[in-house]
Amino acid sequence: MNTDRLPVAWLARRARSATAILVLPFACVIALSLVSSELHALRGRRNAAPSPFDAVISERAEDLFRQGARIFRDDTFGDETFWGDTLKLHLAIGGARFGGVGPGVSPATALAVGLKVDVDKVPQPILNALKAGAVDLNDPANTLALLDAKAVVGVTAIRGASGRVESMGVQCSLCHSTVDDSFAPGIGRRLDGWANRDLNVGAIIALSPDLSAVATLLQVEQSTVRSVLNSWGPGKFDAALFLDGKAFRPDGKSAATLIPPAFGLAGQNQHTFTGWGSVPYWNAFVANLEMHGSGTFVDPRLNDPDRFPVAARAGFFDVRPTGDSVDKVTSKLAALQFYQLAIPAPAPPKGTFDQRAAEHGETLFTGAARCSTCHVPPLFSEPGWAMHTGAEIGIDDFQANRSPDRRYRTTPLKGLWSHQKGGFYHDGRFATLTAVVQHYNRVFNLRLTDSEMNELVEYLKSL
Repeated sequence: MNTDRLPVAWLARRARSATAILVLPFACVIALSLVSSELHALRGRRNAAPSPFDAVISERAEDLFRQGARIFRDDTFGDETFWGDTLKLHLAIGGARFGGVGPGVSPATALAVGLKVDVDKVPQPILNALKAGAVDLNDPANTLALLDAKAVVGVTAIRGASGRVESMGVQCSLCHSTVDDSFAPGIGRRLDGWANRDLNVGAIIALSPDLSAVATLLQVEQSTVRSVLNSWGPGKFDAALFLDGKAFRPDGKSAATLIPPAFGLAGQNQHTFTGWGSVPYWNAFVANLEMHGSGTFVDPRLNDPDRFPVAARAGFFDVRPTGDSVDKVTSKLAALQFYQLAIPAPAPPKGTFDQRAAEHGETLFTGAARCSTCHVPPLFSEPGWAMHTGAEIGIDDFQANRSPDRRYRTTPLKGLWSHQKGGFYHDGRFATLTAVVQHYNRVFNLRLTDSEMNELVEYLKSL
């Protein structure tokens, strides 16, 4: 080729191309060498001891987890002053034989009202006797033996030197833990964070010999208080009763709501069916206003005589320890929150849903059924302010209006399979997941077939 006639620019481009071809292998070698060096350095850092502050964080996390588990399972926040000294519920549990009143509460009765027994806390001699059928489940003395061993989930009994039951308290785990029934119904290994939908809180409180404090708070007779408590039924509790005094819905049904699970809360902004606040807010609310522990709680929204007449009258908008009392709540909120956020939603057992149908259901969930618009994976709620009016989800606003924001929370869906007992929504109005899906199909005019709705249900059971 005669290069004399070729343009200079073309020759320059060819020269650069040739140079690039020669340089490229060397550049690759250098780049690979740098990557190899970086990977080696990363491996070295991974295997090396953590930095001093990383070690501090790790130690803090482990400490918070251990503290939080203990608080969740065993701490009364000083509420024995209310349940024991004020309501005298311990007298009904112990019975006349142990310094109380009445027949006492036998293990059979305790299990019948939904109390659970942690098999890992039962002393081996008692466990052996249970296995042999040698324990009288109708004898209150055996209930006290289980309480002494701290084996009754969420309940603490305080006994004096003479054996008399002198007081009692309750813990978070009373409502938000259950057991796996691995030993017998109601007896097994604990499952923290699971809603105890067998627990008849109202019936248990109604056993109290003296409900005058509650009657005074609500400005009604004790007989009325007992009627209201006994109207709740298993798995329900009315946290707003001490705020607005509304015991029944406009349709005459109980205003109590289902006990929600306390697992799968990491990443969720709201804790309860109607919002109120985040996890530490609700822990402070419950520890002070529901469990009646000794602590500090501030929420000026409750200083509203029209919406929250009971709370405003009782000063629940600004609660502080008085007299010789000390704050037994505030210092525990951080660890309690950390532990609860660490509890994952339980995975469904194998064989409890149709895998193929669930796969089709997932496609519908994120597509034609539009479920993921609000239940955004993987939180399965809305990041941010996940609140809606009753009209937006096709239901009444009674329970929403009992909360400051007048809204319902978009409930996280993971672990739905584990709390189907009692129904769905805040008050259990939908008995099954199928009924929930049918509701939305009608309200949003989704036009899903029966087969498609069944596939959605199988997907919900798989979460």
